Amino acid sequence: MLRKSTNSGKRSAVIAGVLLIAGIVAGIFSVVPVIDGADYIAKAFTFENQVLIGAFFQLLMVVAYVGIPILMYPILSRHNKGLALGSVAFGIIAGVFIIIGVIILLLLLTLSQEFTKVGTVDVSYFQSLGGLLQTGRDLVNHVATTLAFVLAMLLLHCIFYQTKLVPRLLSVWGIIGSTLSIFASLLFMIHFIGLDTTYMMLNIPIAFQQLVLAIWLIVKGFNTTVLNSLTIRAYQEER
Repeated sequence: MLRKSTNSGKRSAVIAGVLLIAGIVAGIFSVVPVIDGADYIAKAFTFENQVLIGAFFQLLMVVAYVGIPILMYPILSRHNKGLALGSVAFGIIAGVFIIIGVIILLLLLTLSQEFTKVGTVDVSYFQSLGGLLQTGRDLVNHVATTLAFVLAMLLLHCIFYQTKLVPRLLSVWGIIGSTLSIFASLLFMIHFIGLDTTYMMLNIPIAFQQLVLAIWLIVKGFNTTVLNSLTIRAYQEER
């Protein structure tokens, strides 16, 4: 039983690490510069491939954001089922918001296509609608999605800290980084900061932590002693 659990734990750790890296890479390639530019209404259609590629990679993020907490649930629920379930819930919510963000991105592309057909007629209408969609996309991507996923990871790190499945330094780093990221999203939501240097600086700690955690999970995996202990306890509780 313990050997089977250890092998399963190693496999889960490696997959989780790969998903973390995949999420980071997909996040980088999901950036669509033309949409964030001042002339996005006129230029988005011209750079249609860039928009579609960004939408594709944004959808790939769903796999990572939803997959990581679901993959971790069987292991972490042995210690704290409530926190593990909460992490899964927030991961799914993050995935839903990512899909909403993709829909808004495609709507902006459609708006640009329509704008090229009418030219300068009703420019103010297109600008107003485009501005509304752009603001909605920013709030979905940088507030709703970020808050949901970071909360999912925060709950995971709380369990990691309690169990020592990974080094506590990584867990503490994750908790602090998650808190800073949540703070950044809230400040952006109330328009105290924009998508500027301050916002990026507040999110850098959790970004690097996720990369280091991913490498650790792939190379080292979970603490085998702790993993076996959780397995034995779960088995005893079932009996």
